[in-house]
Order: sequence, then structure tokens, then C-alpha cells
Amino acid sequence: MKTNKQLFILFAFMAVSSLAAKAQIFTKEDSLNAGLTPSNNPTVISGYGEAKVSYDLKVGTGEANLTRNVIFFGHRFSDKITFFSEMELEDGKVDGGGGEISMEQFFLKVNLNRDVYMVTGLFIPRIGIINENHLPTTFNGNDRPFVERYIIPSTWRELGVGVYGLSRAVPGLNYSLAVVNGLDASSFSYGKGIRDGRFEGREATASNIAVTGALLYYYKNLRMQVSGYYGGANGLDKKMSDSLKLGRGPFGTPVSVTEANIQYHNKGWQVKALATVINMADAQKINNVYASNTPTAMAGGYVELGYNTLRLFKPETTKNFTLFARYEYLDMNSKIPTNALSDGYMKKHYFVTGITCQPTRGVSFKADYVIRTTGNYNSALYTGTPDNNGYAFSRMNQFVNLGMAYSF
Repeated sequence: MKTNKQLFILFAFMAVSSLAAKAQIFTKEDSLNAGLTPSNNPTVISGYGEAKVSYDLKVGTGEANLTRNVIFFGHRFSDKITFFSEMELEDGKVDGGGGEISMEQFFLKVNLNRDVYMVTGLFIPRIGIINENHLPTTFNGNDRPFVERYIIPSTWRELGVGVYGLSRAVPGLNYSLAVVNGLDASSFSYGKGIRDGRFEGREATASNIAVTGALLYYYKNLRMQVSGYYGGANGLDKKMSDSLKLGRGPFGTPVSVTEANIQYHNKGWQVKALATVINMADAQKINNVYASNTPTAMAGGYVELGYNTLRLFKPETTKNFTLFARYEYLDMNSKIPTNALSDGYMKKHYFVTGITCQPTRGVSFKADYVIRTTGNYNSALYTGTPDNNGYAFSRMNQFVNLGMAYSF
């Protein structure tokens, strides 16, 4: 398929050109991670959050929401062992109408030497841009990039063990390798990809596992990364797996993710690009069992450009008034098995433009305008229309978002 070929070319280019860590201190959590806390045995409290008002220009309605509030607790037991945890509240409160309280991170970090450390517990693998660096004060727009919500299911955390390190032989080169629990194919849902198949630390099956790794390279003002994931999505026992004709074992009913991204920051300019492809080789078997219309492949990518306009008047300013624009493309059924239905609505283009204002470190005020265009939907897959708002379906929708964010 043409789109997949384009993504592969971009991925290959990034993989060849990329492959450390310049510690960027944004919060007390980052300070603890970088070993820059003021005492040998500190307990650190930190956090972040965001809220927004969103207006649907087609329908003429708005929605206000406390998107998330996260509290971080960390403690350095010694020079070698540190504890990290994040508790997240989504949508303001939890009741029958929604909301969620969950652990976003809960792990021990053990320094093996000055260049290598190990993590064990519930942690976030190094996949994509937003997954590992998801503070709302570090990205433009009120919403995380759609590719990194619907294709790469950020924030994607699982239980496992990982090793992170940097190379002395190749300055700027960092690497990571981790083993985590796998996914749950029975929870894959149409329109959300593998997102609902995450366990996120809750009663995860350990009979199917995944391996994930990344190469991260810093060169001057460039940050380049390639990452991959390969794991099983069936934790059922042999008898049940055989009866359902699903592959089992550590990597049974496999899911693979490949991703590459590049970032450039210099003199107020910001450039980001990311491409990713997810493959589910046994999608046909999954659909035979769960009737979830799971695709064989999903793909997406985006490019973003921003500029801090305050640099025009004060080149060394630490404040920020950034104008940005981002284009995203998602194809959530770029390849489908014979027992799945194609749906043009799952082919989406987003154009996002707006302003990010940061009057001081750790505080952002945001405004953005979103244009979403899609293909025609398959009526066999929906009751009503995909939007279900009582209006005739339109391939183009427009939204205006206003919001605030903090981190400390």
C-alpha cells in the first residue's frame, strides 16, 4: 500500500540517520531521576495536570473537562536505588459516568554503574515521543498528537523489567531493552486499535510477554530515535487456545510496533516528525474469536513546526509564545484480513494550529484550532453515524480548544 511504503521510507531514513542523554530538568521528578536532588535520602513530591474547553464548530456545542491531574511521589533510598510513582486522576472525578484513577508509574530504578540502570515494576517503555515525555507543558496543543493516542496508545505502561544505558564509545547514543507483560487480544476494540488491550498493571497475564527496545541519539540540536515492540496477545491456557485456534506461548498471537521520530530545537524553532506502523499477523484469527474487526496493520505519522515568537524581540528569553502547526495522518485499517470490514472513517487527516504561551517555567496556556477530515464511513459498522450527534455525517469537522497546563 502506498501509505505504508511512504512510512517505511521515512522509518528507514530515520533508522539510518539516527540512532544519551542530555538531562533536561523540567520537574522535581526529573531532578530526582538525574541525581540532582539536594540530599542523599530525599522524598520528592511533584506533579502535573491539564484542563481544557473544547468547542465543536459544526454542532455548536462546547465541553469543559479536567483532563487529568497527576501526583508524583519519589524517594531515593541510596545512591543506587530510587523509587518512582505517579497516581493519575482523569476527567475530574470517578463515578458511573466515567473518570479513572490509576497508577501511571510504580517502579524501582537501580543504578548498575554510572552508564547503566535497571527499572523494575510498572514503567513506561521508550516508544514514540509522547509516551515517555508526556508532560502537558512539553507539547503544543491541548491534546496529545492523535497518532500517539490511537496508533501508539500513550501513555502505554506495563509491568516488567528494563535496562537503560548510554554508550561511551558513541557519544550521544542511548539504548533501552525491556521485557514486559503482553497484550490482551480479547480487549482490542474497533476504532481504538490495541489501546484497550493494555493491562496497565492490573491482573496482567504473564504467560504471554513482550520485548521492546529503542536507540536514542542526540547530536547537537537533534534528537533521533527508533524503537520497536514485539509481544504476544493471548494469555489463555493451551486447552482454551487450541479450541479457539489462537496461537499461544510467550509470543503467541503476536503484535509488533515499529516507530521512528526526530526532533530539532534551535533558536526558538521546533520541528518534530514521527512515523509508526503496527502489525497484527493473526488478525483474522482474532476476528474469528472476538468479532472485533481487528485490522492486520495500522499506520500513522505526523510533522510539526513551531516558533517561539518572543525570540524575535529577546533572543535569550526563557518565556515562550510559540505559534505552531501540525499535520497528522492515521490509517487504522491500512491492511485488513478477509473477515474484516473496511471503513473509510478510520482514515483520518488532522491539521492542528495554535498558540502555546508559557509566562514562566512549568505553566502553559494553550489555544488551538483543529480540522479533521475522514473518508466515508461503512454503515455496516455503526448504529447511526460515527459521531452520533443527530446531525448528518460530514467528512470534515472543526474544533477550537482552550486550555491550561502545569508541571512542577
